[in-house]
Amino acid sequence: MTTVPETSSDAAVSPLPPLAAQAERLIELGVHGLMGVDAGGLRAFAEEAGDGYDGGLLAVHPDRVPASALAPLLRRSDKPGFVVTDMPDVDRFAPCAVELPDAPLYLVTGLDRGDHLANWSPDEALPALTRADRTPLLLTEGIHWLLQQPAVLERNRCFMTIGSRLRKADGTLDARTAAIWISNGLGRDGRERRDAPKVGWCWWGNRHTWLGFASAADRVAPSAVRT
Repeated sequence: MTTVPETSSDAAVSPLPPLAAQAERLIELGVHGLMGVDAGGLRAFAEEAGDGYDGGLLAVHPDRVPASALAPLLRRSDKPGFVVTDMPDVDRFAPCAVELPDAPLYLVTGLDRGDHLANWSPDEALPALTRADRTPLLLTEGIHWLLQQPAVLERNRCFMTIGSRLRKADGTLDARTAAIWISNGLGRDGRERRDAPKVGWCWWGNRHTWLGFASAADRVAPSAVRT
Protein backbone atom coordinates (compact mmCIF):
# COMPACT_ATOMS: atom_id res chain seq x y z
CA MET A 1 0.00 0.00 0.00
CA THR A 2 1.38 3.39 -0.94
CA THR A 3 1.55 6.38 1.36
CA VAL A 4 -1.24 8.87 0.78
CA PRO A 5 -1.75 12.50 1.80
CA GLU A 6 -3.89 13.21 4.85
CA THR A 7 -6.69 14.54 2.64
CA SER A 8 -7.36 14.82 -1.04
CA SER A 9 -7.44 18.03 -3.03
CA ASP A 10 -10.90 17.69 -4.54
CA ALA A 11 -11.21 20.59 -6.95
CA ALA A 12 -14.94 19.98 -7.34
CA VAL A 13 -15.62 20.43 -3.63
CA SER A 14 -16.26 24.12 -2.97
CA PRO A 15 -16.68 25.73 0.47
CA LEU A 16 -19.93 25.00 2.23
CA PRO A 17 -22.64 27.67 2.41
CA PRO A 18 -22.80 29.71 5.63
CA LEU A 19 -24.53 27.93 8.48
CA ALA A 20 -27.52 30.27 8.28
CA ALA A 21 -28.02 29.28 4.65
CA GLN A 22 -27.63 25.60 5.54
CA ALA A 23 -30.32 25.95 8.19
CA GLU A 24 -32.68 27.53 5.67
CA ARG A 25 -32.01 24.70 3.24
CA LEU A 26 -32.95 22.11 5.87
CA ILE A 27 -36.06 24.09 6.74
CA GLU A 28 -37.00 24.28 3.05
CA LEU A 29 -36.73 20.48 2.88
CA GLY A 30 -38.80 20.00 6.03
CA VAL A 31 -36.00 18.44 8.09
CA HIS A 32 -36.99 20.45 11.16
CA GLY A 33 -40.40 18.77 11.01
CA LEU A 34 -38.78 15.34 10.80
CA MET A 35 -36.81 16.29 13.92
CA GLY A 36 -39.95 17.42 15.70
CA VAL A 37 -38.72 20.99 16.27
CA ASP A 38 -39.79 24.33 14.87
CA ALA A 39 -37.79 26.24 12.28
CA GLY A 40 -36.67 28.73 14.92
CA GLY A 41 -34.61 26.07 16.66
CA LEU A 42 -32.57 25.38 13.54
CA ARG A 43 -32.10 29.08 12.87
CA ALA A 44 -30.98 29.75 16.43
CA PHE A 45 -28.41 26.96 16.31
CA ALA A 46 -26.98 28.25 13.04
CA GLU A 47 -26.90 31.85 14.24
CA GLU A 48 -25.05 31.09 17.45
CA ALA A 49 -22.74 28.45 15.96
CA GLY A 50 -21.85 30.67 13.03
CA ASP A 51 -19.58 32.75 15.25
CA GLY A 52 -16.43 30.66 15.06
CA TYR A 53 -17.81 27.56 13.40
CA ASP A 54 -18.90 28.77 9.96
CA GLY A 55 -17.39 26.50 7.35
CA GLY A 56 -18.68 23.35 9.02
CA LEU A 57 -21.57 21.14 7.95
CA LEU A 58 -24.82 21.35 9.89
CA ALA A 59 -25.91 17.79 10.66
CA VAL A 60 -28.82 16.21 12.50
CA HIS A 61 -28.08 13.31 14.83
CA PRO A 62 -29.10 10.03 13.13
CA ASP A 63 -31.21 9.10 16.15
CA ARG A 64 -33.39 12.11 15.34
CA VAL A 65 -33.64 11.78 11.56
CA PRO A 66 -32.47 8.48 10.01
CA ALA A 67 -30.99 7.89 6.57
CA SER A 68 -34.24 6.46 5.18
CA ALA A 69 -35.97 9.79 5.81
CA LEU A 70 -33.12 11.90 4.42
CA ALA A 71 -32.31 9.96 1.23
CA PRO A 72 -35.53 10.92 -0.65
CA LEU A 73 -34.68 14.59 -0.11
CA LEU A 74 -31.59 14.30 -2.30
CA ARG A 75 -31.85 15.56 -5.87
CA ARG A 76 -29.74 15.15 -9.00
CA SER A 77 -30.97 15.87 -12.54
CA ASP A 78 -34.38 16.50 -10.95
CA LYS A 79 -34.41 12.89 -9.73
CA PRO A 80 -35.05 12.18 -6.03
CA GLY A 81 -32.62 10.10 -4.05
CA PHE A 82 -33.46 6.56 -2.98
CA VAL A 83 -32.25 3.61 -0.92
CA VAL A 84 -31.62 0.37 -2.80
CA THR A 85 -34.33 -2.25 -2.38
CA ASP A 86 -31.97 -4.80 -0.83
CA MET A 87 -31.06 -2.45 2.02
CA PRO A 88 -34.31 -2.33 4.05
CA ASP A 89 -32.16 -2.26 7.19
CA VAL A 90 -30.43 0.98 6.20
CA ASP A 91 -31.34 2.70 9.48
CA ARG A 92 -29.60 -0.02 11.47
CA PHE A 93 -26.25 1.14 10.05
CA ALA A 94 -25.22 3.04 13.17
CA PRO A 95 -22.09 4.96 14.22
CA CYS A 96 -19.22 2.50 14.67
CA ALA A 97 -16.04 3.57 16.49
CA VAL A 98 -17.24 7.14 15.94
CA GLU A 99 -18.04 9.46 18.83
CA LEU A 100 -20.99 11.77 18.19
CA PRO A 101 -21.82 14.89 20.18
CA ASP A 102 -24.67 14.35 22.62
CA ALA A 103 -26.92 16.84 20.85
CA PRO A 104 -29.64 16.69 18.20
CA LEU A 105 -27.72 19.16 16.02
CA TYR A 106 -23.96 19.31 15.57
CA LEU A 107 -21.29 20.46 13.14
CA VAL A 108 -18.95 18.34 11.02
CA THR A 109 -15.71 20.12 10.16
CA GLY A 110 -12.99 19.61 7.56
CA LEU A 111 -14.99 17.54 5.07
CA ASP A 112 -13.13 15.55 2.44
CA ARG A 113 -14.60 13.32 -0.27
CA GLY A 114 -11.65 10.96 -0.16
CA ASP A 115 -10.84 10.73 -3.86
CA HIS A 116 -7.26 9.87 -2.93
CA LEU A 117 -8.50 6.57 -1.48
CA ALA A 118 -10.44 5.45 -4.53
CA ASN A 119 -9.80 1.81 -5.38
CA TRP A 120 -8.98 1.01 -1.75
CA SER A 121 -11.13 -1.38 0.25
CA PRO A 122 -12.79 -0.11 3.45
CA ASP A 123 -10.52 -2.47 5.35
CA GLU A 124 -7.51 -0.66 3.87
CA ALA A 125 -8.91 2.88 4.00
CA LEU A 126 -10.03 2.98 7.63
CA PRO A 127 -6.51 2.57 9.11
CA ALA A 128 -5.21 5.21 6.68
CA LEU A 129 -7.87 7.68 7.83
CA THR A 130 -7.11 6.88 11.46
CA ARG A 131 -3.38 7.47 10.95
CA ALA A 132 -4.20 10.83 9.37
CA ASP A 133 -6.34 11.74 12.42
CA ARG A 134 -9.46 11.73 10.27
CA THR A 135 -12.89 10.35 11.15
CA PRO A 136 -15.02 8.54 8.54
CA LEU A 137 -18.38 10.09 7.76
CA LEU A 138 -21.64 8.52 8.80
CA LEU A 139 -24.17 7.76 6.11
CA THR A 140 -26.48 10.50 7.43
CA GLU A 141 -23.60 12.99 7.39
CA GLY A 142 -22.83 12.13 3.77
CA ILE A 143 -26.47 12.74 2.88
CA HIS A 144 -26.49 16.04 4.76
CA TRP A 145 -23.41 17.09 2.79
CA LEU A 146 -25.15 16.37 -0.50
CA LEU A 147 -28.31 18.16 0.61
CA GLN A 148 -26.18 21.28 0.94
CA GLN A 149 -23.83 20.64 -2.00
CA PRO A 150 -25.38 18.26 -4.57
CA ALA A 151 -22.46 18.83 -6.96
CA VAL A 152 -20.16 16.93 -4.60
CA LEU A 153 -21.66 13.72 -6.01
CA GLU A 154 -20.08 13.25 -9.45
CA ARG A 155 -19.87 10.28 -11.75
CA ASN A 156 -16.67 8.37 -10.98
CA ARG A 157 -16.24 10.57 -7.87
CA CYS A 158 -18.66 9.09 -5.35
CA PHE A 159 -17.96 7.90 -1.81
CA MET A 160 -18.42 5.37 0.95
CA THR A 161 -19.48 6.35 4.46
CA ILE A 162 -17.74 3.74 6.57
CA GLY A 163 -18.47 5.44 9.88
CA SER A 164 -21.84 3.66 9.71
CA ARG A 165 -21.84 -0.11 10.22
CA LEU A 166 -24.48 -2.70 11.02
CA ARG A 167 -23.79 -4.88 14.03
CA LYS A 168 -25.47 -8.28 13.89
CA ALA A 169 -27.24 -10.03 16.77
CA ASP A 170 -24.12 -12.05 17.60
CA GLY A 171 -22.08 -8.86 17.98
CA THR A 172 -20.09 -9.17 14.76
CA LEU A 173 -20.18 -6.52 12.05
CA ASP A 174 -22.13 -7.06 8.86
CA ALA A 175 -19.89 -7.40 5.78
CA ARG A 176 -21.70 -4.54 4.04
CA THR A 177 -20.74 -0.88 4.23
CA ALA A 178 -22.89 2.08 3.24
CA ALA A 179 -22.09 4.26 0.23
CA ILE A 180 -23.66 6.97 -1.89
CA TRP A 181 -23.35 7.01 -5.66
CA ILE A 182 -25.28 7.72 -8.87
CA SER A 183 -27.71 5.21 -10.31
CA ASN A 184 -27.25 3.96 -13.86
CA GLY A 185 -30.93 3.01 -13.96
CA LEU A 186 -30.16 -0.69 -14.31
CA GLY A 187 -31.73 -3.73 -12.71
CA ARG A 188 -33.98 -3.14 -9.74
CA ASP A 189 -33.18 0.59 -9.70
CA GLY A 190 -35.41 1.07 -12.77
CA ARG A 191 -34.69 3.20 -15.82
CA GLU A 192 -36.64 6.09 -14.34
CA ARG A 193 -33.98 6.40 -11.64
CA ARG A 194 -31.03 6.83 -13.99
CA ASP A 195 -28.82 9.69 -12.67
CA ALA A 196 -30.58 9.74 -9.29
CA PRO A 197 -28.57 9.80 -6.03
CA LYS A 198 -28.43 6.26 -4.71
CA VAL A 199 -27.84 5.04 -1.15
CA GLY A 200 -26.55 1.50 -1.27
CA TRP A 201 -23.90 -0.82 0.05
CA CYS A 202 -20.61 -2.43 -0.90
CA TRP A 203 -18.73 -5.37 0.57
CA TRP A 204 -16.20 -4.39 3.25
CA GLY A 205 -13.34 -6.15 1.49
CA ASN A 206 -13.99 -4.89 -2.04
CA ARG A 207 -12.36 -2.05 -4.00
CA HIS A 208 -14.09 0.32 -6.40
CA THR A 209 -12.27 2.76 -8.67
CA TRP A 210 -15.17 5.22 -8.50
CA LEU A 211 -15.69 5.24 -4.72
CA GLY A 212 -13.55 7.23 -2.32
CA PHE A 213 -13.99 7.44 1.46
CA ALA A 214 -15.61 10.56 2.87
CA SER A 215 -14.15 11.80 6.13
CA ALA A 216 -14.00 14.78 8.46
CA ALA A 217 -11.59 16.46 10.81
CA ASP A 218 -13.98 16.65 13.78
CA ARG A 219 -17.53 16.86 15.09
CA VAL A 220 -18.53 19.59 17.50
CA ALA A 221 -21.65 20.76 19.30
CA PRO A 222 -20.79 24.02 21.07
CA SER A 223 -22.36 23.95 24.52
CA ALA A 224 -23.82 27.40 23.98
CA VAL A 225 -25.98 26.18 21.12
CA ARG A 226 -27.13 22.77 22.33
CA THR A 227 -30.90 22.45 21.86
